[in-house]
Amino acid sequence: MKKIAVFGKPGSGKSTLSKRLASATGIQLHALDSIEFKKNGDRVDRPMFDEAHEKLLAHDSWLIEGFGPVGWFYKRLEAADTLIYIELPYIVSYWLVTKRFLKGLFIKPEGWPDGCSILKGTLESYKVLRLCPKFWNDSFAQKLEEMSPDKTLYVIGSISELNNFIDKNVIQNP
Repeated sequence: MKKIAVFGKPGSGKSTLSKRLASATGIQLHALDSIEFKKNGDRVDRPMFDEAHEKLLAHDSWLIEGFGPVGWFYKRLEAADTLIYIELPYIVSYWLVTKRFLKGLFIKPEGWPDGCSILKGTLESYKVLRLCPKFWNDSFAQKLEEMSPDKTLYVIGSISELNNFIDKNVIQNP
């Protein structure tokens, strides 16, 4: 585990798992939202994102959490040696987005970019969740299987698996 891509639907626990994974492995965490958005919540120019993402992929080790532009998503999956796909049921993802919003009214959500509106982000998450079946489907799962013979692929399908992932799958950094 040196180059790790963590991905899944909005509200699936990517940021929380990635933070724990970075702590357990000692690999630096890079949340895509932090390079995709400016401090005020606006998106950075695409060439700036492209350059930052390319530099990340050039490192010997990385833990990148998030999705980002589709082309870069697939480049990241190709470059990674470990793929962690969080595929929680949709009802759970909707609940976790709602829970993040309610909690975010008082405390900035984990992995949330500085300056981004929690309301705007939540509405965007609901919108993306509604569109997710067009991308996160059997065809995508098959594509993942095809690209993973030389990689380690984890598919996390429940909150229990998510909560126990580190203990069951990671040799912790002393």
